Amino acid sequence: MKKMYKFKTKPYDHQQVALDRSWDRKNFALLMEMGTGKTKVAIDNMGMLFQRKEIGAALIIAPKGVYGNWHHKEIPDHMSDDVPVDSLLWQPNTTQKFQKRLIQVARGSGNALRILIMNVEALSTKKGTGVANDFLKMNPDSFVVVDESTTIKNRQAQRTKNIVKLGKQAKYKRILTGSPITKNPMDLYSQFAFLDSSILGFDSYYAFQGRYAVVTQRRFGARSFQQITGYRNLEELNCKLERHSHRVLKEDCLDLPNKIYMQRSVPLTDEQDKAYKQMKEFALAMLDRGELSTTQSVLTQIMRMQEICCGHLRTDDGDIQPLASNRINEMLDAIGEMLGKVIIWASYVYDIEQIQQTLADKFGEESVVTFYGATPQDQRDAIVAQLQDPDSPVRFFVANPKTGGYGLTLTEATNVIYFNNSYDLEIRLQSEDRAHRISQKHHVLYVDLVSPNTVDEKIIKALKSKIDIAQQVLGEEAKGWLI
Repeated sequence: MKKMYKFKTKPYDHQQVALDRSWDRKNFALLMEMGTGKTKVAIDNMGMLFQRKEIGAALIIAPKGVYGNWHHKEIPDHMSDDVPVDSLLWQPNTTQKFQKRLIQVARGSGNALRILIMNVEALSTKKGTGVANDFLKMNPDSFVVVDESTTIKNRQAQRTKNIVKLGKQAKYKRILTGSPITKNPMDLYSQFAFLDSSILGFDSYYAFQGRYAVVTQRRFGARSFQQITGYRNLEELNCKLERHSHRVLKEDCLDLPNKIYMQRSVPLTDEQDKAYKQMKEFALAMLDRGELSTTQSVLTQIMRMQEICCGHLRTDDGDIQPLASNRINEMLDAIGEMLGKVIIWASYVYDIEQIQQTLADKFGEESVVTFYGATPQDQRDAIVAQLQDPDSPVRFFVANPKTGGYGLTLTEATNVIYFNNSYDLEIRLQSEDRAHRISQKHHVLYVDLVSPNTVDEKIIKALKSKIDIAQQVLGEEAKGWLI
């Protein structure tokens, strides 16, 4: 039956191999590195199963910055012309018109494959979970995809619990992720529990942790806690995963151009230096008093120090106090040496707005677009299309990597500037590969703006060593990050 399927876009050899291994499997993980086309594989998989009359509906769950792509671009681009599709994109403000369309899609209209596409954040809510649950109840012959499945790696998050429960109603399930499976093996538990807990062989997370993690008892002031300090039996774990997953690395299958990395030093101004030292002293005092006892509390202080490096200070009231800074000027100097389109990743809204205004003043309003939390959902696809259009006046794409770093294809850009870096390794890897993926024909230059002798240096060093910073900032390691 698979051989009868007529591809709309011819698969690469590595995509065909992935389909051969997975298309008729009930539960499967596509561990395909960013840029290797795992979305297309999942779409063709749906089409094959629909033609075989194994499924009649599909629920696709993807991050907010990506899920619209499935509806507007990926499915129209890749689904076989022989497979009629009736798809609906979730919207949180459910109008009467949307409710009517939802019922139409859920119940079926004609002979089409019925697809509901939801952002993963909606599955944290009662309303979103209720809609997904009703859709699956009406369609027991369903195919459920969790795109960028590391969004459900936190087993304690409400959306993870809801999605794992929803998965029990599906006939076929897929998880899609490009993240290395060895980065933090504990992240695998919830993702594979969604597929089938029997894959890992443990119904309990703590039993799974006991088998594959080394846990050490630590003390932090008066507080005692357990910390994962290493992993074990990973060969056994990988053996279990291999039977239910397919791994694809870009280096194994694609003749992509090189990545080129550079750093540009941005010394602190006197005003920044004074504020930075004060913030550091404040953080160390909190540490000594035992007030930084959680990972998030330490990371918050690191981010406040990073904000100062970027050129602003967040007051206790939440107001933003600008600081004299050389960072935007250094960014402009870097741009002056670049040809072609540029992606600029910035983690803070204040920075995005300042960068946008600076570029608009220097290069014109039409030269720059922004993509972050405040960007209306119905405008996001058009913004990406503007960057991707070689004839468009848009040269600069200024974005928050948490919003724009997943799923987007930004291959018209050959230059990437990190105005600052997230401490999250996955966000860095994902955002890098927005430009470095299938259809990129040129080398991609990555420029990190780094203030010497600050948390900037520590963060970039950790990211280059592929260290999960969140696992390194508790206990005795915390002081090393703050001094």
